[in-house]
Amino acid sequence: MKANSQLFYKGICFLFVFFLFLSNTEAQTPDFRKMTPEERAAYRSKLREDSEKDWLRMMTQLDIKIPVLPTAAEDTNRPKNLFQKPGSTNWSDSIGNTYVRSGWGNWSNYDESKAGKYKLPDPLVLKNGKPVKNAKTWWNERRPEILYDFCSKIYGKIPNITPKVVFKVTAIDTIDINGKVIKKTIVGQIDNSKFPKGKSEINITLYLPLKSALPVPLMVIADWGSANFTGGNNQGPTAQAMVLGLGWGYATVNTSAIQMDSGAGLNDGIIGIVNQGNQRKTDDWGVLAAWSWGLSRALDYFETDKAINPKQIGIQGHSRWGKTALLAGALDQRWAIVFSSCSGSMGASLEMRSWGENIDNVAGSGEYHWMAGNFLKYAGHWNEMPVDAHELMALVAPRPLFITGGTHDQWSDPHGEFLACVGADPVYRLLGAQGLGTLEMPAPDVSLISGELAFRNHEGGHTDLIDWPVFLEFAKKYFK
Repeated sequence: MKANSQLFYKGICFLFVFFLFLSNTEAQTPDFRKMTPEERAAYRSKLREDSEKDWLRMMTQLDIKIPVLPTAAEDTNRPKNLFQKPGSTNWSDSIGNTYVRSGWGNWSNYDESKAGKYKLPDPLVLKNGKPVKNAKTWWNERRPEILYDFCSKIYGKIPNITPKVVFKVTAIDTIDINGKVIKKTIVGQIDNSKFPKGKSEINITLYLPLKSALPVPLMVIADWGSANFTGGNNQGPTAQAMVLGLGWGYATVNTSAIQMDSGAGLNDGIIGIVNQGNQRKTDDWGVLAAWSWGLSRALDYFETDKAINPKQIGIQGHSRWGKTALLAGALDQRWAIVFSSCSGSMGASLEMRSWGENIDNVAGSGEYHWMAGNFLKYAGHWNEMPVDAHELMALVAPRPLFITGGTHDQWSDPHGEFLACVGADPVYRLLGAQGLGTLEMPAPDVSLISGELAFRNHEGGHTDLIDWPVFLEFAKKYFK
């Protein structure tokens, strides 16, 4: 794709993937530490090229054509008073917000008066127009309608039949983190006998109190496998130390070992194994759904560990993993609590609202692989999407859900995340849970945690670390 609109976003995505590869040797990826700079550059170039090809193939399959646009510098629709930093293709405003023009011609927006007019789908109205007046109708009729749309049109369908996973504890150590804890290294071997070329596994690092009279609650973190990864500035105690300090368990699941975070890897990983190396169909699962599937298989394992309370296992993720944690909680009701941090578009923020990251950005060649092919239909046509983020949250109801954003992370649209919580509130109340308790966006660092649906907009940027103490206070109401 030649449009300048995608350069910043694609650059960020591939730079992220590059550093992810540097820190881990995964089932799908080479060990970059053993490669020369020239070999790494060639690999990144090939990764970008293959992803672009697959994106174009899916676009062609859906008969979607990108408009011909002027250069970003000549675009009369470009917001005023933007500038490019020296040596960069990025556009910024005076307060540091990043502006991207999508391949469909839409520029990033940070002006509430231009956030757009939209009507959100009502989670408590059936598709036949009848209202949902009780919990039975929600569980038997409305929830399945919403879930079907998310699976078939947005994130992709998880196959009914998936390979068997066999877990093996490969190492047990005793280490000191706020006292002595047991560290278990666990590998879930995924059966690839129907497609031996496919490589995928579920890598878990599990930390448990050394001595506990009763099974303990467990927080599971979806990320690239680093126990201390929290995004942003890691000053102060880590989330790992805070959770273990409560006497709870803490685990990380390395999503990149389940499925590569790139469109170049869709013929491999768990998606490739199930498809036996063939190209995805338009409603096949994307990477976020594949990660959610892998997290559910990890949950299968955690339920067998007698040191863990199987009814008190929560899921957490930040940024793209915040999207994943929210989706995982919606898809698998065994997750007892969900913490989605700074997840933005196709996570907790409203999709039909024009602010920061938007549908077009996710549908571009740098991130389309997260979603089903069918999702690409809504790029440039946001109001046609049949569901929105408030309904994804509603699928978690009535279980406790904690949503966070940051005042200096406008790309993730914290106000849009709050508005999505407001939209999910009626479902929580219908199911006998307590919602937000307000329609007004709280001031920074004011935490709405009195009900099962909770929200906080921290003073700061793209991080989850400063929200962990508040989340743990919230979670202690449910994890005893």
